[in-house]
Amino acid sequence: MGTALGDALRLGRAGYVLAREGVLARLDPAGLPPGAAGAFALARLIERRGSGSGAARLSAALNRLGPSYVKLGQFLATRPDVVGPELAKDLETLQDRMPPFPQAVADATILRNFDRPAGEVYAGLGPAIAAASIAQVHRGEVVDADGSRRHVAVKVLRPDVQRRFRTDLGSFYRAARLGEQLSPEGRRLRLVAIVDTLARSVSMEMDLRLEAAALSELAQNTAAEEDFRVPAVDWDRTGREVLTTEWIDGIKLNDIAGLRAAGHDLPALGRVVMQSFLRHALRDGFFHADMHPGNLFVDREGRLVAVDCGIMGRLDQKERRFLAEILFGFITRDWRRTAEVHFEAGYVPPHHSVDDFAQAIRAIGEPIHSRRADQISMAKLLTLLFEVTALFDMKTRPELLLLQKTMVVVEGVARSLDPQLDMWKTSEPVVRSWIERNLGPAGRLEDVAGSLSALGRSLQTLPALIDHGQRIAAQLDAATRDGLALAPESVEAIGRAEGRGNRWGTAALWVIAALLAWNLFH
Repeated sequence: MGTALGDALRLGRAGYVLAREGVLARLDPAGLPPGAAGAFALARLIERRGSGSGAARLSAALNRLGPSYVKLGQFLATRPDVVGPELAKDLETLQDRMPPFPQAVADATILRNFDRPAGEVYAGLGPAIAAASIAQVHRGEVVDADGSRRHVAVKVLRPDVQRRFRTDLGSFYRAARLGEQLSPEGRRLRLVAIVDTLARSVSMEMDLRLEAAALSELAQNTAAEEDFRVPAVDWDRTGREVLTTEWIDGIKLNDIAGLRAAGHDLPALGRVVMQSFLRHALRDGFFHADMHPGNLFVDREGRLVAVDCGIMGRLDQKERRFLAEILFGFITRDWRRTAEVHFEAGYVPPHHSVDDFAQAIRAIGEPIHSRRADQISMAKLLTLLFEVTALFDMKTRPELLLLQKTMVVVEGVARSLDPQLDMWKTSEPVVRSWIERNLGPAGRLEDVAGSLSALGRSLQTLPALIDHGQRIAAQLDAATRDGLALAPESVEAIGRAEGRGNRWGTAALWVIAALLAWNLFH
């Protein structure tokens, strides 16, 4: 993780770069430790005076600091409560674009992973066509056993990226721990948990076999869908640092002119983007968590194709119910039920009033029903929901961070395709279907069946538990029939401990007793 001095120097350099580009001066100092306002004022003294938008200067600063900071910036775009709404908006536009590394380095990585040179693994391997903070992508060609040739996408991990991330994450952890120590608001926001989530996400991205597994799982989940798919994995040419998949010939979703020229129905594509995300999150609890336009294509058949599954989100049944009932509560204006879900999920401490929380939610929800469809933002709604958390002592839920981030991105993509898209009408069929399936009579029957199955498994182990209990009882009876015998060493140790007559002696007695019990029953 690095030494305290090393972390301090790295954080100091990062602070200088961010201050130089005017980033620190734009942070909201509310809730920061005492003295922070003075530090931010000092940052204004070294701010570079120059042209360029705030977003452009922020992007320049993070790219200068390296891949870890680009990832951190993208992650903090989901947390306007931490960095402030203005800076969060700029972070949403941050693109993960880095200079490509040399072809020779990519060839060496392929050789290390497959023990064969790139020329034997692939019939052809072109230069990098896209480079990001974790890896870069090449277009390649392979020859199958039947002699047919096909194009593939070859993703190669950046050299030394793991060491750099480990070093920078150590600095992030140290800053997060300091923030929690100095600020009650830092503890409520769970800054260390935020870095934990970032670390897990990055570690998953740096083993490309895990991304291949994610692609495979998503393909299995969506096999029956006619409007969504992911590229197939070439497992024979995939390793920890190299991922090979089917090459996708399609139009990126940010190429609006190209989509129109190809005759695609843009409003229909907007609905597909939104409904696909909700289906995967609710139905499967497993969703693509990096659905920016560069990762989404439309193929010749008009299907939405998602690539780059390095960042995936998971929701368990509780979180899925939470998401579905909240969205449905806002659709139907059932504010009390929406509030009750928060309490049932354990997100709001029980000492608060359900009615008071319902009132706070109503204050957020009612205004949206008086606005036009193109003025209603589900992503903004979720952001407002998180803003009321401080009033009701709600701690940050790390498992929901990727969900919120993806909602923001997905909504932006859908709106770019159809600015008039009614987010609520688009979402309602998916949400209602999930609620009817999982919270209606069919779902309750499945819950009963699951409970009976669990009971059956418990009954199967009952004879073994009874037999184990009988053996323990027999051992205890045999050991205590003529009194419990202690070894001389144990008696001497107990005597020494008793003689000291302090709390450490009492603790020693308990340790000795525990050791005796362990020896007796094992």
